[in-house]
Amino acid sequence: MEVLTWQARNKRGMTLKQLEAATGIGKTTLNNIENGLVSPTLNQLEAIARALDVKISDLYDSVYK
Repeated sequence: MEVLTWQARNKRGMTLKQLEAATGIGKTTLNNIENGLVSPTLNQLEAIARALDVKISDLYDSVYK
């Protein structure tokens, strides 16, 4: 499953640095999540979803939505 952090972040006009400040997650980690190099933890997903004002399920592209 692809994590749609980049799409949600850009939809809100938020930079990676702003997301870092809002979540406390390092830019390198966020970049790796956005590029599919690592899978985010549940705590990271929760922080990202809160910062982007979306549900965690909105961060995933799934046929089961």
